[in-house]
Amino acid sequence: MKNKGIYLGIIAVFWMTAITGISAGRAEDQAVTTMDQVVVSVTQTETTSAKIGGNSVTVITAKEIEEKNPHTVLELLKTVPGVFVTSTGGMGTSSSVFIRGADEKNTLVMLDGIILNDSSHRNRSADLADINLDQVERIEVVRGAMSVMYGSNATAGVINIITKKGSRDPEATASVEGGSYGTWKTGAHASGATDKLTYAVSGSYLSRDGFSIADKDNPRIPQNGNTDEKDGYDNLTLSGNLGFEFNENFSVSSTLRYVDAQVDLDDYEGGYTGDNITSTWVPDPVSGAWVNTLVPNPDGPTYKRSESERLMGQVGINNWFAQGRVESILSYKFTRSDLQAYDNDNLPWYDYQGASDEFSWQGNIDFENHVLSFGTGYFNEAMESLSSGVADIDTHTLSYWLQDPLFVGESLVLIAGARMDDHQSFGRKTTFRIAPAYEIPSTGTRLKASFGTGFRSPSLYELYSVYGNPDLAPEKSQGWDLGVEQGFLDDHLTLGHI
Repeated sequence: MKNKGIYLGIIAVFWMTAITGISAGRAEDQAVTTMDQVVVSVTQTETTSAKIGGNSVTVITAKEIEEKNPHTVLELLKTVPGVFVTSTGGMGTSSSVFIRGADEKNTLVMLDGIILNDSSHRNRSADLADINLDQVERIEVVRGAMSVMYGSNATAGVINIITKKGSRDPEATASVEGGSYGTWKTGAHASGATDKLTYAVSGSYLSRDGFSIADKDNPRIPQNGNTDEKDGYDNLTLSGNLGFEFNENFSVSSTLRYVDAQVDLDDYEGGYTGDNITSTWVPDPVSGAWVNTLVPNPDGPTYKRSESERLMGQVGINNWFAQGRVESILSYKFTRSDLQAYDNDNLPWYDYQGASDEFSWQGNIDFENHVLSFGTGYFNEAMESLSSGVADIDTHTLSYWLQDPLFVGESLVLIAGARMDDHQSFGRKTTFRIAPAYEIPSTGTRLKASFGTGFRSPSLYELYSVYGNPDLAPEKSQGWDLGVEQGFLDDHLTLGHI
């Protein structure tokens, strides 16, 4: 990565700050109050699951994560109804996430509100292959058009990965795990809280010998010892959260995550996969015509791999006024990604560098029976790819939004919002969403509905790469759903729409 030294310096300062805070606060620890089953992805405010209106939401809690004990976010998402996950091979290979059958580019993925959709990806989708579950507290999946709150790429839904914050007494853990395919993982975690400071930091290293992605049982693939090389995977992840409450009306929070990963790949030629395949022209024994033939080369070099580094973070400043009824949230979020791939001869194959910077402000006014939210944001994305003919280009979007969840008695919740995005190249786009829900008294039956519009601006790759078209226009969409939810066994079992 071009700025690797700078990024690692930021990480070092972050961890030193965390350690300083830990040692300074051990003497006056006290519990931190947390809300039960909080959902933030629907309204960008802390809302209980009973007040999300007609939105279709699944929350994977910390308890469920512990019980299922998966290794990666992708493994966990495979258990969510309405979410489909694919990968091109084993652990660490390229992955895609789909919601309700829509394309991967229509799903917005975030970590603590930081957009993970890669600015340098061909269609600005999110690849979660290297995002493990270190520090993850819960995952929220919102189905349906959410452009009204998040802009481009949220036309099918939003996945928000929420990381752990420090709470209760300080704790520190270390672990070593082993498994099949030569898998080893080591990690350490420290967290806690004082009357002012919360902290949670962790680090892990995963190494796996893996297996060959090539199918040695497929007779159409060139064999002869050409499908047995193990495709290994390595992943170093450092992550942390720090929060400081100066007083009851002013607090600062921050998140930082660094991922360095490498995955070995097989050769790919003519639609087939193998350790090393050579394409050559040979005469046909019947016709005598020269035909292109795939020949296995098991003794050839096998350096083919991809290496990636990702750094993401956010800083938020929260202020409360009017006895806590008015909230101001000022935040900065960023991502940096660097993907380099090499062929079997250890020569550069392709490269992608992406960056995003987001500045936003949101205000929330609590009127008891509804919380009016409004805000503005500036989002800049950039990419560079010598292999695709893109030389350091960027674009920005200015956004303005308004949303109001209205609670009428104990039965009716109505969430409505509108948004205007002013894109540097495509001008202004307006989206809206309405999501009512009504609970029939004494039955526990909830009637839900939603209707929303969405848009997606073309990615920088789609516009400016050698395969792109600068005349592309934004995609527009509409989506609606109707549903009924009914709880059974004291709401331990719920049947409803997804």
